[in-house]
Amino acid sequence: MGHNHEHRLGIEAPHSHLKQGLSAIVFTLVWILDSLVFSFSTVINSYVSWIVRLILFIIFIAIAYAFIRASHNILFRQPENKDDLITNGILGHIRHPMYFGVLLIYIACIFLSISLISIVLLIIIFVIYDRLATFEENQLEELFGQKYLEYKEKVPKWIPR
Repeated sequence: MGHNHEHRLGIEAPHSHLKQGLSAIVFTLVWILDSLVFSFSTVINSYVSWIVRLILFIIFIAIAYAFIRASHNILFRQPENKDDLITNGILGHIRHPMYFGVLLIYIACIFLSISLISIVLLIIIFVIYDRLATFEENQLEELFGQKYLEYKEKVPKWIPR
């Protein structure tokens, strides 16, 4: 590649922001239409009380915020890490904490109004995020070689330990 080392660390999957943005827009529209307008697939809401769903929503939003903030702090606020593989902090527990946090926001919305159509969309969105993460991992393998392969063996991709 004709990029210098610093630019290579910032390589993202092609159209990454577009895919993430469109996923959020489509999910939000479908969730709002199903949850608040048409109620095509919200039958489970009548079996789970509103307060339980609200509490689960708040818990998942808080956890999502913690993951997103922790990953943002370590990836973007520590310039000394610019050319190194970062494996400490939240990245010592999960390889994609920011993506994980975003996925938790989707799950939180589903807890607020259990839309079965939105659950199907969440599965599709997870596949999109998994492909984005895999692309980035391939870039990191190319950049860091064995060091990244060892990191992958120790740290889970999606479920924090």
